[in-house]
Amino acid sequence: KPINISSQVLLDRERCVLCQRCTRFSDEIAGDKFIDLMDRSAAEQINIYPGDPFQSYFSGNTVQICPVGALTGAQYRFRSRPFDLVSTPSACEHCAAGCAQRTDWRRGKVLRRLAGEDPEVNEEWNCDKGRWAFQYAAAADRLTTPLVKDARSGLLREASWPEALSVAAEGLRAAKEAQGVGVLTGGRLTAEDAYAYAKFARIVLGTNDIDFRARPLSGEEADFLAANVVGRTDVTYADIDAAPAIVLVGLEPEEECPILFLRLRKAYVKRRLPVYAVAPFASPGLTKIGATVRPVVPGGEAVLLADDAALRTALGADGAILVVGERLATVPGGLSAAAALAAETGARLAWVPRRAGDRGAVEVGCLPNLLPGGRPVGDPGARAELIGAWGLEAGVLSNRPGRDTDQMIAAAAEGRLSGLVVAGVDPADLADVRLAERALDNVGFLVSFELRMTAVARRADVVFPVAPVVEKSGTFLNWEGRLRTFPQVLNTPAISDGRALDALAREFGIELGCADPALTRRELISLPPARGSRPASPSVPAKAPTRPGKGEALLATWHHLIDLGSLTDGDEYLAGTARTPVVRISKNTATDLGVAEGDPVTVTTDQGGITLPAALTDLPDGVVWLPTNSPGCTVRRALGVTAGALVRISGGLR
Repeated sequence: KPINISSQVLLDRERCVLCQRCTRFSDEIAGDKFIDLMDRSAAEQINIYPGDPFQSYFSGNTVQICPVGALTGAQYRFRSRPFDLVSTPSACEHCAAGCAQRTDWRRGKVLRRLAGEDPEVNEEWNCDKGRWAFQYAAAADRLTTPLVKDARSGLLREASWPEALSVAAEGLRAAKEAQGVGVLTGGRLTAEDAYAYAKFARIVLGTNDIDFRARPLSGEEADFLAANVVGRTDVTYADIDAAPAIVLVGLEPEEECPILFLRLRKAYVKRRLPVYAVAPFASPGLTKIGATVRPVVPGGEAVLLADDAALRTALGADGAILVVGERLATVPGGLSAAAALAAETGARLAWVPRRAGDRGAVEVGCLPNLLPGGRPVGDPGARAELIGAWGLEAGVLSNRPGRDTDQMIAAAAEGRLSGLVVAGVDPADLADVRLAERALDNVGFLVSFELRMTAVARRADVVFPVAPVVEKSGTFLNWEGRLRTFPQVLNTPAISDGRALDALAREFGIELGCADPALTRRELISLPPARGSRPASPSVPAKAPTRPGKGEALLATWHHLIDLGSLTDGDEYLAGTARTPVVRISKNTATDLGVAEGDPVTVTTDQGGITLPAALTDLPDGVVWLPTNSPGCTVRRALGVTAGALVRISGGLR
């Protein structure tokens, strides 16, 4: 009988030959020593420690490297023989790591995904989310037909493509002539599809109101991306392997970029790479890469970067790398301080976002201040280059920077924006969830490009169904800026965002030229290099964090790798491996609250509250940590705040 060593991995001990591949991977590669040899002599066997489940983000690799099938995945077990499958190379759509994968399918249905071999990126590993989170594409609420809001009932009804395109064009034309249309693209798009949205916004809608950042953001971040990220490939995985020192700020690699975590751990295990982390506490992931934590309260990162002599010394070594995550965007002066520190020390600077499509969206112009190719919106020469490449008349492209996601949401909620085009954005990811939902309710005309029936699609006037990555070809750019092109796996009637936008543009009498991903990719590559000067880095002053009073704390938060994200919906086996949500507080804070390990602690704001078991951690006093979007802990919806906010904290139930 198989043993469930986790909800996702089963062990058939009678097949095991004690080769120890699984134990060595878990201990040496992943740093998760949960599976090991037990007992002695003839009774020796592979097993897990009693009461200690095989809780690892990389457990699926043990299934793939097991030579005898003793370890199997619950999702695929006994569903097919390998020789019955068709295998297609693919790229992971979940994070910015850029993993190569192999997708195995039969009779038009994906049955499993395996890690692909790419020595320069993921070597031969992947995380469990990349391996097993693909059921969303076959979910029961998958959209396959355009929907149009019925004028009489106000409910969505099925429509033909010609009708939906006509209704969408009419509504967008009216909204454009009123107070304009904004475009929210999210971070899940391929580079080709993101380019289609950037081109559609500028040529068809005549606006720079476009932003891919479906998360907390800042104007400082947009300036930082224009100055330090777009068009640059200064740091690679190979550079991580060889670096004399790494400094992490606003990034939890095991949770937010798992393959980067594995490369950091490899460098630490092999040569004791010095890793410094500016973080509120030593997380399990940081501990496994031997990181020296420079403790910081949320919002204090900019001040620490400016003042910490140890970080300055570490980054002064030739080849040292400063790695910043997207969460640093919400710290006033954080990205400015990071860019200044890198310039001062000569360290290389890398930006690591969470989503697979984020880096590509930056490069193709899904920002209010950047046109495709990193061309500043306000640069006349840059606009002229693009006008020539696109065959437009002079003056067609607006010279005024557009509104970012937060500004578009606020404008729509207040009636200052007449239309929105939304592509795969979940309001729950935005900084102010309730304001976002009010904006979607209030905006005059809403067009949704979606895979499934979501909160946006339910409110839309027109919904266009689009293909998931498995049903289209395309390219992601990983955090390095490396192209990760993949072919179409399944041949279905579903169409890409670019093809849908191309058809919609024709309703306006405009040829967008984005129907074919291969031709779109060729157009992107053929764009002339930007000749203008790169904008200067932002210089936003650091701001000291607020001091909490009695019964208050500063909120620290980030996502768990496996949480309530829409791309992990419907996979009960994978959900079972998610980390248990807890509220982390220091021992002194726990003493003040009169609670012990495991006791309920409640975090509240004027909007709501969250109650979870306490986990006593080496946090600074007066700081509380919560997972951003886990079961029972949806921070932005329940509390209405983001990292660095002042919250109330108390022992016991609310």
